Amino acid sequence: MVEMCVVLYLALCCFSYCISLIFIYRRARRRRGLGSLRAGSGSVRALLVTAHPDDECMFFAPAVLQLVQSGAAVRLLCLSSGNYYNQGAQRKKELLASCAVLGIPASHVTVVENKELPDDPKAEWSTALTSMLIHKHIKTHSINMVLTFDEGGVSGHTNHIAIYRAVSVLRLPCCHSSEKIQRGGKLAIAYQTNFEAMLCHRSQLLWFRRLYILFSRYMFINTFKAVAVETKHVKIY
Repeated sequence: MVEMCVVLYLALCCFSYCISLIFIYRRARRRRGLGSLRAGSGSVRALLVTAHPDDECMFFAPAVLQLVQSGAAVRLLCLSSGNYYNQGAQRKKELLASCAVLGIPASHVTVVENKELPDDPKAEWSTALTSMLIHKHIKTHSINMVLTFDEGGVSGHTNHIAIYRAVSVLRLPCCHSSEKIQRGGKLAIAYQTNFEAMLCHRSQLLWFRRLYILFSRYMFINTFKAVAVETKHVKIY
């Protein structure tokens, strides 16, 4: 009897989760977000800024797939090789494989290896150094859209939060922009593609990440809000 109750409870949880995803997706269809940006002309040059290999598919695959499918030029700037357990070389290879699945060519992927930016949840990354690296990439590749973590780093990781702070203090030599996107613009993705990208990170597929693949909303949908910066040429989310 107890086993049956447990099974029914789990089934109810899964059903509720699916209903929630359907509700979020339908709301997303009625809102403007990244999906409303027409990139077919190649006018969108997007830069995704992450802290570690696997961030791109754990947290941002919905946005990446939407942009790639709409014809945008997408680049990835990963600010560490994920060498916390001395797996940096392997993780860089996994990153390139994951990006290939998501539609980002290897030539558009940059991995920074700087001793001042270690893969370490206890390390405080320099805001000045981090923002300088991001700004240099923006200028070099004429980027006009930047995607990255929110103020909580999505997962609360210190390195993620450091990137948000670095992007927030960027002040490019342009005027204020009056153009914004609505808060809560959401994107739907091809779950199977993201699943395949996640599987590229074999070194990171611990039991809790397997559960993440099954249940995380970031496998299906991203939510972005605009970050106020002094520029009319670069949109930062």
